[in-house]
Amino acid sequence: MASLKERLEHCVTPNALRAYLAEFISTFIFVSAAVGAAMSTQKMVHDAAPDSSSLVAVAVAHGFALFVAVYISSNVSGGHVNPAVTFGMAVGGHISIPMFIFYFISQMLGSVMACLLLRIATVSQRIPPHGMIPNEMTGFGASMLEGVMTFALVYTFYAATAETRRGGSSGAMGPLAVGLIAGANVLAARPFTGGSMNPAYSFGSALLAGTFRNQAVYWVGPFIGAAIAGILYDNVVSPKPLDAGSVDQVGA
Repeated sequence: MASLKERLEHCVTPNALRAYLAEFISTFIFVSAAVGAAMSTQKMVHDAAPDSSSLVAVAVAHGFALFVAVYISSNVSGGHVNPAVTFGMAVGGHISIPMFIFYFISQMLGSVMACLLLRIATVSQRIPPHGMIPNEMTGFGASMLEGVMTFALVYTFYAATAETRRGGSSGAMGPLAVGLIAGANVLAARPFTGGSMNPAYSFGSALLAGTFRNQAVYWVGPFIGAAIAGILYDNVVSPKPLDAGSVDQVGA
């Protein structure tokens, strides 16, 4: 088993640094599209209540953007684009804790920079944050819903990238499956919690919107859901051993 020093050294290899950059760029692209779509629908409906067409538009933007973000970074960093996904992979032993921290920082910076760019570019347009939970819904219920949605996302990610972790390639179908489940989850959860499933996305939009209302919902639920998905897939559904050296293969 690698020592702490070896793991830390493993986190600063050229391949690992390229992986962090890939995560930053892919998260930036995803959040730009996701938040931008929400801002566009917000501007078009003005003060009117959002209708089903705006919900579909945001869900489609989420799905397409995540598909592209995962696809363009999958061969470099694994295409996580989400701290919850990275946490789920860490729980499954596919990346080390130090590397999880570096991935986390890259994803958070990518999200914040995307929201900052949108805030500067649109001048007076408000960044729509998550956290506007309906009055009839409790924080626990919202966390549970986000956890279930994130479980579905991370479980799909595990299944869709299994061949990649074994040294093969999932082509475009793996990222497409991840994008499709994200879009479907947004359709199901956006009226209730916003359908985040991504702590970096929620944090970036909250920071630039200037409100952290109900922010814990978008951390507790997704991290628990991601952990359960990682444990369940690797130990129960598909317990086949991966090739030696799959742990931290990005930084090798």
